[in-house]
Amino acid sequence: MPRKRKLLAQLSGLQSNSSFPPFDALENLNATPDGDSSSKSSKYFAVEKKNSSQLEADFFNQPCISLAKSFLGQILVRKLPDGRELWGRIVETEAYLGGEDEASHSKGGKQTQRNAAMFMKPGTLYVYQIYGIYFCVNVSSQGEGAAVLLRSLEPLQGLDAMRELRSASRKGPTKLLKDWQLCNGPSKLCQAFGIDKAFDQRDLTRDAAIWMVPGHDPPGEQDVVATTRIGIGNRGEWAQKPLRFYLRGNKFVSVVDKKTEREMAAMGHFSCS
Repeated sequence: MPRKRKLLAQLSGLQSNSSFPPFDALENLNATPDGDSSSKSSKYFAVEKKNSSQLEADFFNQPCISLAKSFLGQILVRKLPDGRELWGRIVETEAYLGGEDEASHSKGGKQTQRNAAMFMKPGTLYVYQIYGIYFCVNVSSQGEGAAVLLRSLEPLQGLDAMRELRSASRKGPTKLLKDWQLCNGPSKLCQAFGIDKAFDQRDLTRDAAIWMVPGHDPPGEQDVVATTRIGIGNRGEWAQKPLRFYLRGNKFVSVVDKKTEREMAAMGHFSCS
């Protein structure tokens, strides 16, 4: 414990002069006695920690569909009140296009106190509650009332903390969640990252508790599956529009559309596995 307190003190001093984590200190803090570290839980982390340039306003300032695709492979970072940082690679998103979109909270251009963040500058978080219990997080884009739902993440760092947060939100005895179960859905993502209504209307380019950094080796078009959104219900043609995007072959995606993948393979977009 004294060693950890010393490292935390070092972290506090370093972070007061920087927006990004001092990775060497974080590695020492997270390291286990046998030299292992939770930062090694993903093949991506070792590369991404060298590229800590925070995504800025110009990245978010693009049309909704374009932003939804551009998010794939980027890293969401959440700094908890106790100083721990959670990192997750975005692997699934949904685009909600604003007024014309019958499935959007801003359909018809209607602006309310609840959905105000959807009309704010690109990069603004829109957090809403479903079933009176769970939260979902979106990011505003170009376009009046348009936003992108973050559906699933691949956990990279802070998996133990994610498990703690997920367990705290579940009732009764629970089994230990596997890595792929931590963030494979919009409400699970919010639980694991400690995101609630207090994050509504926050700016991803300026907030000290949540931001994004570029991912390593962004996916190409051949790696992205475009299919229908989930839980839309009776929204006519909008229920069938391919406005959900995910990384093909990634086990952290919430719902895989095998039919669409076969169709894309038949058209030569990628080889069918």
